[in-house]
Amino acid sequence: MSSILLHAPALIIALPLLAAFITPILGRFNRKTISWLATFVLGLTLLLTIFVARQVLTNGPIVYVFGATETGLILPFGYTMPIRIIFQIDAMGIFMGLITAVVAFLAAVNSSSYMEQHTGLDKYCTLLLLLATSMFGMELTGDIFNFFVFFEIASISSVALIAFHSTISGEPAEAGLKYMVVSSISALMVLFAIGLFYGQYNALNIATIARAMQFTQLDKIALILLVTVLSMKAGSVPMHMWTPDAYSEAPAAITMILVAASQASLYALFRIIFSLYNVTLNTVAVGWIIIILGVLSMFIGVTMAIIQTDIKRLMAYHAISQTGYMLLGVGVGLAVLTNPAALESFGIKAMEGGIFHIMNHAMYKGLLFLTAGSLFYRTGTRDLNKMGGLAHNMFYTAIFFIIGAAAIAGIPPFNGFASKLIIYESVYQFNPLLSIIAMLVSILTLASFVKVFHSAFLGPQLEVYKSVQEVPKSMVLAMATLACIIVFFGLFPDIIVKYIVHPAVIALINQAHYTATILGGI
Repeated sequence: MSSILLHAPALIIALPLLAAFITPILGRFNRKTISWLATFVLGLTLLLTIFVARQVLTNGPIVYVFGATETGLILPFGYTMPIRIIFQIDAMGIFMGLITAVVAFLAAVNSSSYMEQHTGLDKYCTLLLLLATSMFGMELTGDIFNFFVFFEIASISSVALIAFHSTISGEPAEAGLKYMVVSSISALMVLFAIGLFYGQYNALNIATIARAMQFTQLDKIALILLVTVLSMKAGSVPMHMWTPDAYSEAPAAITMILVAASQASLYALFRIIFSLYNVTLNTVAVGWIIIILGVLSMFIGVTMAIIQTDIKRLMAYHAISQTGYMLLGVGVGLAVLTNPAALESFGIKAMEGGIFHIMNHAMYKGLLFLTAGSLFYRTGTRDLNKMGGLAHNMFYTAIFFIIGAAAIAGIPPFNGFASKLIIYESVYQFNPLLSIIAMLVSILTLASFVKVFHSAFLGPQLEVYKSVQEVPKSMVLAMATLACIIVFFGLFPDIIVKYIVHPAVIALINQAHYTATILGGI
């Protein structure tokens, strides 16, 4: 047992990766066991992630070296030179790992019943496991080329999952093609940026590059490329063109994990800015760029959502809008990073709100997409104009939708209110207008979801849906778990912020500690 726990960082990657290769073989013998295997492995991975999180939050960052007990060559004055693949797991990385673990596990639980109506279960589970593996890799690695590898695996598996229902209609294939083009361009630009770093500093380890960073013209080009690409993969306006199609056409459980995958790219954006560049940046200028992207995402996302009649497309635009809150909070923290008084007064709080919103968004947006998937599962349509009165027969789904809608609109006592309130208060001290815009977007969000609830669940029971029943128990269980998390985070936000969110923020802004964990020295 002690050996297993010692190698938990590697097992978080290895278990779902191994299961991904086993599922096609298992599918030839017993189809029913495939879902159970995926669920069991992702459940075990969740437990390992919780264990690693406890270790990191209690004892500090974990450095795990693959294939060796040392990080690399010992140099004078207490420094080292990394020469192997290294996982560097700090509070921010494991924060994202927890989100991935929870979302992937519940996606597998939900899929066990959902996929009974479809063929290709072995391929579906393989791709789901590969996507989860790649997300963990992106969040835990300390090596920028290793990040690129996992980034590519995530893109490839996401394309296949988005297009999974292409045999039913052509739209999923079109959405998958769009995402493939975006991902291919993104991967090329990331690889080009990595080449710029390697050509200058002869290193791929993030801490090593950060310590050697001279902020040359090539470094500035790399920064522009990485900020653009990772913002696009996170679904930020104006690079959001792939998000509505991909989110709306993928199966509901996959859409939920695609949201978390977008947030993994958002994490990578923050990691690049804070851990790789940080002290060499003009933080005010870059901070305002992030703030502007956030405001655009909030406003354009919500205004586009209001006019939608496809329930999943509507939720996809709201996902873009909610990403804006994360960018706004972290952008404000970055803009005042070099001003100790402002950072202490409201900068860290703004970042806590933005980072906390990442977790909250993954939970309530996952719940909302699962409710949309439940409606599609029973009615066969995503068109709100063809729905009505479904609360009569789908009571649990209706309740879970109300919880998710209240959370995304920032209504107490749900988790969205907790993180949005932190953002409102802290951002107001930076610029009152930005806080007012954020509150206006929340009002429009509430109006949008009132329309959805009225169209789908209220009114007389339509004749065509009188025989509709509640979704299977496993789908209800996945939604109920997310609903419980949403309520718990909303009732006890101080606990989450103090023990999980605040350490993640401090780990993100403290570049010196990040580099010293690997390289030693001061």
